[in-house]
Amino acid sequence: MRRIADDRTPGYPCRVSLTDSKPGDELILVNYEHHAVDSPYRMRFAIYVRAGDETFDAVDTVPDQLRTRTLAVRAFDADGMMIGHALVDGRELESAIARFFADTQAAYLHVHFASPGCYAARVDRA
Repeated sequence: MRRIADDRTPGYPCRVSLTDSKPGDELILVNYEHHAVDSPYRMRFAIYVRAGDETFDAVDTVPDQLRTRTLAVRAFDADGMMIGHALVDGRELESAIARFFADTQAAYLHVHFASPGCYAARVDRA
């Protein structure tokens, strides 16, 4: 579905660039399978994307978009099974990442926007 961003603050979260929309931006709302694993935790949900945005792939950097929201962080093992979860203030995301990755079984993390539940990002060990 195509949408035009209004002036809400924060804006609509682009899943590709991990930046928020500005009023007038054209957005595409799609269903995205972000956890295509052979486990009960296989997941898909709605995400926003903006045409032409570049993929955020920085190392050791938390994008501002994640800092301004309450987040649900979920830790998964190599078999796609959830082994931990927490609700965190986005300003505390680094400490949550460090806590989860202190567990050697944690292969990767998923970050979701807590209120709507939309998938935001995957965090891998560097």
